[in-house]
Amino acid sequence: MPTHAEVKTLPHTQQQMFDLVADIEKYPEFLPWCIEARVWKREGNEIHADLVIGYKMFRERFTSKVTLDRPGHIHVEYLKGPLKYLSNHWRFLPANPDSCVIDFFVDFEFKNPVFQKVMGVFFNEAVKRMVQAFEARARKLYG
Repeated sequence: MPTHAEVKTLPHTQQQMFDLVADIEKYPEFLPWCIEARVWKREGNEIHADLVIGYKMFRERFTSKVTLDRPGHIHVEYLKGPLKYLSNHWRFLPANPDSCVIDFFVDFEFKNPVFQKVMGVFFNEAVKRMVQAFEARARKLYG
């Protein structure tokens, strides 16, 4: 269903970008539509977390398992919520000592066909704003 893949070079290190994306509990501070983020289990390199995403009257809770493969890869596995499935990963590849290549991919489908149709209309703009929010957060944190 909606799929977005993006590869770009950013002027931040592999470790900096990994740390920013892995800091799930900070998402409500900068990520559009993220109302709440709660990590409820940490075990080795795995995190179990809930995100509450909302816009106007729409609010949904997603439960995911996030696998951290420091410093190069973050994989998100969907566990529970309003989706049929979610496939999401971040890859961080060093470009030079002061920059890295970000490889971002997301694909999902809502269980509710009405939500799916509505999201299909706004999907590209929503994902674009989310990626821009991570870039803006990196500029704020790392200059």
